[in-house]
Amino acid sequence: MEFSRETRRLALQKMQERDLDLLIIGGGITGAGVALQAAASGLDTGLIEMQDFAQGTSSRSTKLVHGGLRYLKQFDVEVVSDTVSERAVVQQIAPHIPKPDPMLLPVYDEPGSTFSMFRLKVAMDLYDLLAGVSNTPAANKVLTKEEVLKREPDLKQEGLLGGGVYLDFRNNDARLVIENIKRANRDGALIASHVKAEDFLLDDNGKIIGVKARDLLSDQEIIIKAKLVINTTGPWSDEIRQFSHKGQPIHQMRPTKGVHLVVDRQKLPVSQPVYVDTGLNDGRMVFVLPREEKTYFGTTDTDYTGDLEHPQVTQEDVDYLLGVVNNRFPNANVTIDDIESSWAGLRPLLSGNSASDYNGGNSGKVSDDSFDHLVDTVKAYINHEDSREAVEKAIKQVETSTSEKELDPSAVSRGSSFDRDENGLFTLAGGKITDYRKMAEGALTGIIQTLKEEFGKSFKLINSKTYPVSGGEINPANVDSEIEAYAQLGTLSGLSMDDARYLANLYGSNAPKVFALTRQLTAAEGLSLAETLSLHYAMDYEMALKPTDYFLRRTNHLLFMRDSLDALIDPVINEMAKHFEWSDQERVAQEDDLRRVIADNDLSALKGQQEG
Repeated sequence: MEFSRETRRLALQKMQERDLDLLIIGGGITGAGVALQAAASGLDTGLIEMQDFAQGTSSRSTKLVHGGLRYLKQFDVEVVSDTVSERAVVQQIAPHIPKPDPMLLPVYDEPGSTFSMFRLKVAMDLYDLLAGVSNTPAANKVLTKEEVLKREPDLKQEGLLGGGVYLDFRNNDARLVIENIKRANRDGALIASHVKAEDFLLDDNGKIIGVKARDLLSDQEIIIKAKLVINTTGPWSDEIRQFSHKGQPIHQMRPTKGVHLVVDRQKLPVSQPVYVDTGLNDGRMVFVLPREEKTYFGTTDTDYTGDLEHPQVTQEDVDYLLGVVNNRFPNANVTIDDIESSWAGLRPLLSGNSASDYNGGNSGKVSDDSFDHLVDTVKAYINHEDSREAVEKAIKQVETSTSEKELDPSAVSRGSSFDRDENGLFTLAGGKITDYRKMAEGALTGIIQTLKEEFGKSFKLINSKTYPVSGGEINPANVDSEIEAYAQLGTLSGLSMDDARYLANLYGSNAPKVFALTRQLTAAEGLSLAETLSLHYAMDYEMALKPTDYFLRRTNHLLFMRDSLDALIDPVINEMAKHFEWSDQERVAQEDDLRRVIADNDLSALKGQQEG
């Protein structure tokens, strides 16, 4: 019962009895990263999240730990440099989560094409240099048209010039959040989901000394006192800052919506991730990615002003993505009826952020002189005729009209901001999922300094580049063999090799805890042993309180194993009802909630309109 419903109850009780050093509002990847570093550094830390962890935005990404090659389309080299270095850090601290998955980028001769073959080669070489993989097996390759089609024979042939392959990594975004949260909990942070911040507690000088919140499971008001409060709520950041604020409305955030659709791999077979122009001359690119036995594709990129809690996939989103995919894969003929799962997510972009947006955007033109000088220098470096320092100097000289040449003084990573309002509230916003650790480090540096200056409390920030998340105590240089050793251990607990391997990959160094549950559990009715272990581990070690938490965020079952889901609904709900001692009324409510989520996932409303 390391991180369970009971842990949550005790955490809420303790939060109301203490004066915390730091209270974090928001349990997505940003808040989770802050919580891990704060707790490990010895701060008396609390975190509240109004939904499930990662539910709002951090489980709705493209599920990649990017190096950000697309930013090199306008030679936004600072962003790529930051991103590839942080990606390497995530591999170190969460080695069981990012998995290398080389990306294929086809190049077409058409208006608005992002890359020419020449620019792609230069961009990939520069990318490899920044990522430190030049002259290694992971280095990029330029492909002829024939080589591209050998890899992906279903790609459109007309206008295809060739392409390139470069290193990228797939991610399990929700798992990255929960593993950070679990480590923070183990290090003493008090953490509770389904608790909504409603207002601030202010002293006589109008300074924040805590938060009024509501336990959404019991409808009880909760008073949490804290020396400092940080807002890490992503798209909700402006709303939180507006509490007790009598001045002009705050409009720092400019959320955009991204949509992804999932089909069976037989319908759209791709052997590796593909990143391709839309062909619509709109400056955008889409990903087409294999996962489990499925293929998913996205993303759209549209400004969003609707309900932050429930962004929806619209008919327009579906038409756009199907049009792009059916153009690039002419034999696929994907229709809305082929879509098995879907998700819509909001990107917490900053309204003043001039960097390339998540979908490539346009951050200005590179001057010809800067571009030519950079190309010549990179070529010379690759031919061992010039030094890395010369390349770095050339990078610094790249002149773009709107590139983020210098970090804003309030930023802690590119595209992010770290601000403090007059009432004392800290807000950490923007950024990219890959940058989460760096953002948290920057914020904690400021928070620790403030605790010393204003409260006389001293803390030493941990080295978060080497501090593993929960499940991450694996040698990053030896991940596959260590995961395989865990899987072998699972077979000794009565699991098949396939099931043991699946669980070992999902839970990393926590896999032995999962396997140890066989000492007290047998397969529940309607569930395999592996499913039973995973469900109970989610409830007792990962604070899964609802069936949707389990199917959508502790596992990716709803997204990538949709065809086997229906048979599991009743057995999972029955097991959770027994474990949590739900009344009949509560059981019905939980099932209704899950069915609503599944209907959204399945695009039932849109499919119904088509039939009508």
